[in-house]
Amino acid sequence: MSDLFFEGIEEFNKGSFFEAHDAWEDLWVDARGEARLFYQALIHTAVGFYHALNGNHRGACSQFTKALLKLKSYLPSYHGVDTGRLVESLEECLHEAVLLREGSGGTFDARRIPKIHLL
Repeated sequence: MSDLFFEGIEEFNKGSFFEAHDAWEDLWVDARGEARLFYQALIHTAVGFYHALNGNHRGACSQFTKALLKLKSYLPSYHGVDTGRLVESLEECLHEAVLLREGSGGTFDARRIPKIHLL
């Protein structure tokens, strides 16, 4: 695993989603095969939370949906990441983002943001 992979996880778990995106994007650019889609799923995840916290509920829904479609191919774990746990949390966050997008009011609950757990 690349240092950028772990740097992205560290940034994500600190709530620095833009920085996590940057680290994983550097990996994604050069990746091939199944790892490429996995990195892209992590990028979608980070961008989704960036949007959610900035009130762009439509963007959050779009990014969470893309992330989930890709991550479900990597269950229950991949590259040491507990993808099962991440998918479960993302599904809950998508549900909240959909409600917000449809006008339930309020802001995204940052306490729902999962950590990425390594096995």
